[in-house]
Amino acid sequence: MVSELVVDVQPKEITIAVLEDKKLVELQKEKQDESYTVGNIYLGRVKKLMPALNAAFVDVGHKKDAFLHYLDLGAEFNSVLSFQKFVENKKKIPQVQKMKLQPDIEKNGSITDVLKVGQEILVQIAKEPISTKGPRLTAEISFAGRFMVLIPFIDRVSVSQKIKSREERARLRQLVQSIKPKNFGVIIRTNAEGKRVAELDAELKLLIQKWENMCEKLPKAKAPSLLYEETARAVALLRDIFNPSFEHIYVNDKDVAKQIAEYVGVIAPDKKDIVKLYTGALPIMDNFGVTKQIKQLFGKTVTFKNGAYLIIEHTEALHVIDVNSGNRNKSSLGQEDNAFEVNVSAAEEIARQLRLRDMGGIIVIDFIDMTKSEHRNNLLAKMQDFMAHDRAKHNILPLSKFGLMQITRQRVRPEMEVATSEVCPTCFGKGKIKSSLLFTDTLEGKIDYLANKLQVKKFSLHIHPYVAAYIEKGLFSLKYQWKKKYNVNLKIIPDQSLGFLEYVFYDKDGNEIDLKEEIEMK
Repeated sequence: MVSELVVDVQPKEITIAVLEDKKLVELQKEKQDESYTVGNIYLGRVKKLMPALNAAFVDVGHKKDAFLHYLDLGAEFNSVLSFQKFVENKKKIPQVQKMKLQPDIEKNGSITDVLKVGQEILVQIAKEPISTKGPRLTAEISFAGRFMVLIPFIDRVSVSQKIKSREERARLRQLVQSIKPKNFGVIIRTNAEGKRVAELDAELKLLIQKWENMCEKLPKAKAPSLLYEETARAVALLRDIFNPSFEHIYVNDKDVAKQIAEYVGVIAPDKKDIVKLYTGALPIMDNFGVTKQIKQLFGKTVTFKNGAYLIIEHTEALHVIDVNSGNRNKSSLGQEDNAFEVNVSAAEEIARQLRLRDMGGIIVIDFIDMTKSEHRNNLLAKMQDFMAHDRAKHNILPLSKFGLMQITRQRVRPEMEVATSEVCPTCFGKGKIKSSLLFTDTLEGKIDYLANKLQVKKFSLHIHPYVAAYIEKGLFSLKYQWKKKYNVNLKIIPDQSLGFLEYVFYDKDGNEIDLKEEIEMK
């Protein structure tokens, strides 16, 4: 399996696509002006205590107060408070290694025993705002790396349960115990299996440096304020999914490409050359076939093999997926075997959809009815195999007597939603538009305005691929005629993300030219 990463950096948004054998399996979108990310650390202020919920609402600067449950305070919360008080009183940062750790808080204690309204506390984002809910917080501060997770104020070492070898677990535990500072806890991740001490030590020092950089901001901080910002989205995603099968990472932005190349150079020096700066004329997502796959995969109806299809519905409480055989008909198979074959294909596509849309919470799947227990058990085993590469924690239950399969999947951010239908850019859904035959006249008028009024002589025009083919058709194409008539350097760029009568002009530096606004100001 060949894994590739495609990063599309736009002025307002960054889109990251993960491809496995050219098939889209993960998609992440993040607005450029949205700094809210899981892993950010804040100095927050307690706004309200809720004894009935044994929780508190904390102001971290978001429009909705964040939620902090007593169980998310962490056993070492007394030590965190002691550290904060020392900083407030002495106006300097104590070394965690020299501190005396405080007793753990009571496991079944009350939120009112440890917090009060107006109190300032260190908190970290555990879940981003989802639907009508604010962010979910934890007071157990941690810094995640590729091989380990560093947790201040805990003096122990844990090893991922996915590392099965008893000898390797003992080796890693002993190794990390010998290099970690006192009063720092470490969780050894699965990726650390087989790694040498030099690699682990380098990352540990990097994580400790992040803690120290955060602490330097603490004495002057006033709640609510951001103390530590998680790694850039592209780098953070790469940190979690990077594996030796990665062959290419394509980025269309020079600065982001440099950030990723530097990170890859640290974690896998032999792979640093896989980061490529994309400079092609086509939009990067169109060039690698991502845009077309997004249009195919994010609708309510998703087709897969031989006419079979899924219906995916979302509610506030859960997600429901219905499997349908469609017009699929294999006369050589009986009804039972045919149902099993469709269900297995559906399970593979559903496992992909869960990763792609980042669907979390409760998922209920209505498979086609099967009577043989052998088929029902095999389907469960197949689903477990298909979801083995899913990084989110999940639990799969066997089929019920009604043919329903229930899955719970970890949710830390809102589900990915992509609109696959297009609103007419000319009538905006009213149903009546100017004749499409006059569209090229509209474009020529814009080019005339650009060339003669704004004196812009070098620019590109992004339009739907069908319209682009029409404009560039023939030896004396419309493009050729416009270039000669207005003496401009014009590039026609087919863009699959645009509707039939949509168009966007860009200058030679790649900045969008808002012609509608210019013409209104004229």
